[in-house]
Amino acid sequence: MPFDPIEADKNDPLSWTRDEFELPLRAESGGHGEGDLIYLCGNSLGLLPKRGRQIVNEELDVWSKRAVYGHFAHPHDRPWKDIDQCVLPGLARLVGAKESEVAHTSTLTSNIHSLFISFYRPTPKRWKIVIEKGAFPSDWYAIHSHPALHSAILSPEQIENAIVPLSPRPGEDHLRTEDIVSKLAEIGDEVAVVWIGCVQYYTGQFFEVEPIARKTHEIGAYFGLDLAHAIGNVPVKLNDWGVDFAAWCTYKYLCGGPGSVAGYYIKDGLDDGGRRLAGWWGHNRQTRFHMSPEFDPIPGAGGYQHSNPPVFSSLPLIATLEIIDKAGGIDVLREKSERLTGYFWDLLTSSKWYRGIASPDRQERHEQQVAQATSSGLPADERSKGFKILTPSDPAQRGCQLSLLVLPQGSGNMDKVFQAMVERGVVGDERRPDVMRLSAVPLYNRFVDAKRAAEELERAFEGL
Repeated sequence: MPFDPIEADKNDPLSWTRDEFELPLRAESGGHGEGDLIYLCGNSLGLLPKRGRQIVNEELDVWSKRAVYGHFAHPHDRPWKDIDQCVLPGLARLVGAKESEVAHTSTLTSNIHSLFISFYRPTPKRWKIVIEKGAFPSDWYAIHSHPALHSAILSPEQIENAIVPLSPRPGEDHLRTEDIVSKLAEIGDEVAVVWIGCVQYYTGQFFEVEPIARKTHEIGAYFGLDLAHAIGNVPVKLNDWGVDFAAWCTYKYLCGGPGSVAGYYIKDGLDDGGRRLAGWWGHNRQTRFHMSPEFDPIPGAGGYQHSNPPVFSSLPLIATLEIIDKAGGIDVLREKSERLTGYFWDLLTSSKWYRGIASPDRQERHEQQVAQATSSGLPADERSKGFKILTPSDPAQRGCQLSLLVLPQGSGNMDKVFQAMVERGVVGDERRPDVMRLSAVPLYNRFVDAKRAAEELERAFEGL
């Protein structure tokens, strides 16, 4: 019996969560016609929780009526001086950590810098940083800046060669776990830190973290994760995986709003070698307002905070965490996500414009697609059009994001397809020159959204 997306949505135990969010309208987002937008861009910016708007309005009233006293005497039990305490339990659950190991503060890149100041401590023998070559630019830029801060210890040649980039095998789109482990074994005790994105922002690959962390520790290095595309998207188990430190943002799958407060994780007891960058907000909570000249750090991750987190930027996150908890947690979201993204995958790979993926497990299917296109009698320029999927086919190796490489590369077809979909009321995001990322987020996307998006993608290619 064919899969019925309408019935699937009707029987979805999480169908109620969609109504917890404000859905953009087509006409206000560059589309034609009326009705809600099909929003497949939660990997970039999550939607506004309705409860978030309510909380923001409540805080505006508190500010208006109580001013500075909102820090201490709060009518909704959210005193501003403790705003981070409202989100720490939910964040800790999402990343698989203890509350003492998590902090809600600052921005993603600033937190990465703070972590590397404390835990990248190179020596003439151990000085290299291993990172994906295709890492998000913020990680790439930030981490490249750190070896030069140690010019008193490292030679110019070491600084120049401190970053070790990890690349997929020729002709492949994804890093293989065994290749990462093999590279770490090859470099051995020259490695100081391994830093990767738990979910790769460009391809959507969900890395097998535990074996990489284990090998990192075997060679005596620290292991860190960027969780920007993982938190709220896939189950994260920092304690179980053996991760030393991590950082994330909250404006993607956690719907914290543009530029919302980020966070980080530091494993309890991790040695920073006395290289903590201290700040007032990392001081003992009970005596913080005594303004003592002596720094008394909060035990754990909280002791590395610098400034108080922006209150209004934290409020939508409170709402999202409440929804996730009410839904049953990340494992329940993940169950729906695998079904929803799996259905979307099946729709896309059934398209006549699908041209396979480069990974070996799909090579045979790719060859079949090319053969079918050739035998169909389509002109050569028609056969060259289409898309391939960069994201792994194995559901265990991806979150909800599917990354499409629009062909021919360098043709400008991606911009044309993307704009045609926007005009038809479907929005993902583009990574120029040739990649579109489409994410069916289980909190607010439906199975009928996936079907409609696949249909509009088909029409967009027909119009090229």
